[in-house]
Amino acid sequence: METAAFRPVARALSPIPQSSNPHAPHHHCKCSTQIPPIKSARRNKNCWLPHNDSGILTILFAQGRPVNAVNFAMLLMLAALWGASFLFTRVSAPVVGPLALIEYRMGLAALVLAVIALLMRKPLQAKTHWRHYLILGFFNAALPFLLFAYAAQTLPASMSSILNATSPIWSALIGALWLRHTLPARTLLGLVLGISGVTLVVGFDAAMLQVGAGIAAAAALLGAFCYGISTVYTKLAKPVNSFANAHGSMWAATLLVVPALPYAPTWVAPNATVTLMIATLGVVCTGLALILYFRLVENVGATSALTVTFLVPVFGILWGAVFLHEVIGWNTVVGSCIVIVGTALVTGFNPRVLLPQRSVSRT
Repeated sequence: METAAFRPVARALSPIPQSSNPHAPHHHCKCSTQIPPIKSARRNKNCWLPHNDSGILTILFAQGRPVNAVNFAMLLMLAALWGASFLFTRVSAPVVGPLALIEYRMGLAALVLAVIALLMRKPLQAKTHWRHYLILGFFNAALPFLLFAYAAQTLPASMSSILNATSPIWSALIGALWLRHTLPARTLLGLVLGISGVTLVVGFDAAMLQVGAGIAAAAALLGAFCYGISTVYTKLAKPVNSFANAHGSMWAATLLVVPALPYAPTWVAPNATVTLMIATLGVVCTGLALILYFRLVENVGATSALTVTFLVPVFGILWGAVFLHEVIGWNTVVGSCIVIVGTALVTGFNPRVLLPQRSVSRT
């Protein structure tokens, strides 16, 4: 039975629109019912795929709804949590190693989601969707988490958070290639700006003088690229409940990493501080953050919730500077702004969705 204490969580886990957020498990949208048929469109297996230039963008980034003060506060909280994940990864990965770190992270998040699923009676339906969970778990959790953890051994937390913000850009590019769509000029400009911003952030940062920094930056970009693959896949795959997508893919990702653990290098045992950071990374920044994300998508729509992509680098840079004393150079500020503008152009982000809703009086 649902208790009063868990009613907010129950509302957060009710059926909601699907999302393409780059930092959380991506969820499928029933495009055939949410996107109206367009003239000269062809019918795909699951979605309407219009033949006009912006067709893939219509599928990936539908129009969002305005955000009120409460939802904006939730948006900031979510961005702060996901921004902090780069801080915790930066500190923990050099201690326990990338492979062990992501196993702890995904395993703890899966346990959190399992407890909530049990309390809220949310079926996983693993026998039906296990292949889907494996694909999603690999591209949306196991591989990108591993790549970002590997990069965190060398790169500052701020740089990793900025490179992560390119995920929607990769989504648009992969979607266009996958579905053979021509990207509009606005999107192409966004891609150019995104590449330019990344070049500015990486090319002028003193951290890139370290041995292996180039490979680490490439790993972080590949992690963002994996999120792009996941976004397109979930938009075109068979519909699965959004919470089940997150829950199932997190367990799948956890199991996928297990066979590789015996071959992982031996690292030192973490101290109390690092242990607390790892626990916070898995339980709060991954597991509970997903619940907050689901509630936000329910309240404002998937595309408005996607604006968290633009805020995560802000908190990633802030936490890195405050707690790790990372130097914020001019290239970090300018480059991250260029990346964010490029991402906004690709997604068609409209700042008006962040304006408070006006109450409409009825007579």
